[in-house]
Amino acid sequence: MTKLAKELTLYGLIMVAIGSCIGSGIFVTPSQIAGLIPSPTLILIVWALGGIIALTGALTFSELGGLFPYAGGIYVFLREAYGGWMGFLYGWAYLLIITSGSIAVLALAFSHYLSFLIPMNETLKIITSISAICLLTTLNILRAKFGEIFSNIFTGLKIAGILIIIGAGIILGSSEFSFRDFPSLSSNGVTLSAFGVAFTGVLFSYGGWQHASFLAGETRDPARNVPIAMITGALAVTLIYLLVNVGYMLLLPVEKIVSSTRVAAEAVSTVIPFGGILVAAIIAISTFGTIGIYTLSAPRIYYAMASDGLFFKGIARVHPKFRTPVNAILAQSAWAIILLLFWGTFENLITYTVAIEFIFYILAASGIYIFRKKLKNTERPYRTLGYPVTPFIFIAINTWFVINISINKPLHMGIGLIFLAIGVPVYYFFRKKNNLSRNGLADPVKVERNVED
Repeated sequence: MTKLAKELTLYGLIMVAIGSCIGSGIFVTPSQIAGLIPSPTLILIVWALGGIIALTGALTFSELGGLFPYAGGIYVFLREAYGGWMGFLYGWAYLLIITSGSIAVLALAFSHYLSFLIPMNETLKIITSISAICLLTTLNILRAKFGEIFSNIFTGLKIAGILIIIGAGIILGSSEFSFRDFPSLSSNGVTLSAFGVAFTGVLFSYGGWQHASFLAGETRDPARNVPIAMITGALAVTLIYLLVNVGYMLLLPVEKIVSSTRVAAEAVSTVIPFGGILVAAIIAISTFGTIGIYTLSAPRIYYAMASDGLFFKGIARVHPKFRTPVNAILAQSAWAIILLLFWGTFENLITYTVAIEFIFYILAASGIYIFRKKLKNTERPYRTLGYPVTPFIFIAINTWFVINISINKPLHMGIGLIFLAIGVPVYYFFRKKNNLSRNGLADPVKVERNVED
């Protein structure tokens, strides 16, 4: 049986963790957040809090990643904590909507911003979007190492682009603002609800560092490197987001950021004549790079599902020459293209189900308490710093986030739950078809045994 090639490095995993977070959000969401909390101090506080939550999640998942250094990441954590059914529902949502839908959105964003550099009509934009997905699919099938090299290059390019924005603000910015007075919410006319809504956008912007865990099955020394990559990625993204927001506020007064529809472009244009074109190029590079990373990382979830008998057996096929999960990659990309072509129908569906992803974060993080009791004598390459408080913070904030969505957007949460419910009979179909045990596993993974051997 052909095995996945273990050739990904620590540096490559760190670039995956950073590149998965930084898409197009940091270029467009700051104006929305400033509109809700129009205070420089509060803006930086909410972004810093988002970074703290990302770090608590990375610290928590790092122990789980060291404990279960196998392909699939969070899928494996959920499977081992609650049984195959929970892991399946996570993979079901990830393939059908969350990641495939994100790839479709990013591909459309890529062609949109590329059109600022190369004029295109709507048909040509669709063709360009599909071509980008096909190109990156081919690259990631050829070798995981090629996907890593691509991630390294494009994550480096997007960081360089962001550094241009930061440098423009620090060196050339003339907007005056002060952090001397620590404001209360009420002193700025900001309600706790508005702060919560702003925080919601920040949490979405920080999502992605966990993608490093999906690639554990192809990583050298995964028990060590996966935790380091997630923690380093979360710290790096936090620093980048804080600095780029400072850059925006040095280039534009907060009131102008609030009214801006293209805050990054308008900010850079104040000091660089071709700033709008430059930012369009940076965002095109950023979205293209994130598509490549998602095409590299997420298919390892479906590969793990199929290996467990919880999905079509062909999805677990590893290419005999390239040693990549070829069918898992192809399935995700094909579905992403279908979503892209019928985006008017599916655009809201991704919004509905992304909220569900945070429920899985809560469940996966809660697994650390289960495993501390269930596997208390098992050697751990990494132990969560600040346990049990660190995972509690991550779980509590994400629980608040889910409750907030349920109250303010009950339709979104309701439709997301219905979508998950549809996955239940599909799970039972595969369990019966492949004659699996009641917990949904044909051969439960033992911590002491590497399933890739």
